[in-house]
Amino acid sequence: MNHLIAPSLLSADFRNLEKDIEMVNASEADWFHLDVMDGMFVPNISFGFPVIENIAQIARKPLDVHLMIVDPDRYIERFKKAGATIISVHHEACDHLHRTIHAIQDLGCKAGVVLNPHTPVHLLQDIIHDVDLVLIMSVNPGFGGQKFIEHSIFKIEKLKSLISVTNSPALIEVDGGVDLENAHRLLKAGVNVLVAGNTIFSSDDPAGTIRKLKYI
Repeated sequence: MNHLIAPSLLSADFRNLEKDIEMVNASEADWFHLDVMDGMFVPNISFGFPVIENIAQIARKPLDVHLMIVDPDRYIERFKKAGATIISVHHEACDHLHRTIHAIQDLGCKAGVVLNPHTPVHLLQDIIHDVDLVLIMSVNPGFGGQKFIEHSIFKIEKLKSLISVTNSPALIEVDGGVDLENAHRLLKAGVNVLVAGNTIFSSDDPAGTIRKLKYI
């Protein structure tokens, strides 16, 4: 399959969010990426249900919701109702990851598991067949605009190998410091979905940048 582009709305202009959503709608992007932060799992707070519900009313592409929250099981049904198409939870935040993944899928959503930069890929070997995607954080979660962690390339290669060996259907998504310079290396390593925030929304031509990322 061709790789997918998921602009991260955390980097959008919150004073004129509808304009940026419509830009993504009209662009060659594939998903909207929404980072949900609770101020506990990560040292920042972002948007919650009311904002997501309003985004869902405007967005014409799937909502890829990344939960950076403690005890995500409490809220997955509400995120589904708010408009989520894909819900990803952190390995580090789930005591019973298998149960959480299947609870997401039972709601009709795609389920993803997220690994922080310090979390090794081999911890996924007993869950890799159950997930629809794996999101590799290539920065420490919590804030946009951080520098890409180079070791992420090696980590993605290890994940790709695990997926191949186990014949898992999981897609590989990467989030953090993705730009036009490292995107080619990420795709070569095995990435299927590129999440980009500042690279897109701080550019003079956001739709053009999406197109460049799409056709690398």
